[in-house]
Amino acid sequence: MSKKIIKTDQAPAPIGPYNQAVQAGGFLFISGQVALDPATGELVNATLNEEATQVMNNLKAVLAEAGLDFSNVVKTTIFLSDMQLFAEVNEIYGKYFSSDFPARETVAVKGLPKNVNVEISMIAVA
Repeated sequence: MSKKIIKTDQAPAPIGPYNQAVQAGGFLFISGQVALDPATGELVNATLNEEATQVMNNLKAVLAEAGLDFSNVVKTTIFLSDMQLFAEVNEIYGKYFSSDFPARETVAVKGLPKNVNVEISMIAVA
């Protein structure tokens, strides 16, 4: 099985030893995205709405680089700094899917990179 590294300047560059995404066996595995502006490297987190929207836009850019979109997503994991944020993040997340929602889990964790409130990873199929 071969693998292909997916990399785009339309999403933030990795901040550690990982790739934005790896395509293998008909699947696309997207690393967790936070609300970094790919153009500036700065966090977009004045409000939770802005933060979650930036995360989803970063995921959209990685999907697009692989020739896919949200209709190809089969699994997501949402990490929150506090489960109290669930409803607002869920509302924003839901706007990016039209039907056939992917499988998903949402968990609250003690801390996230750069002290953000939300991080989302995805698995998609071609």
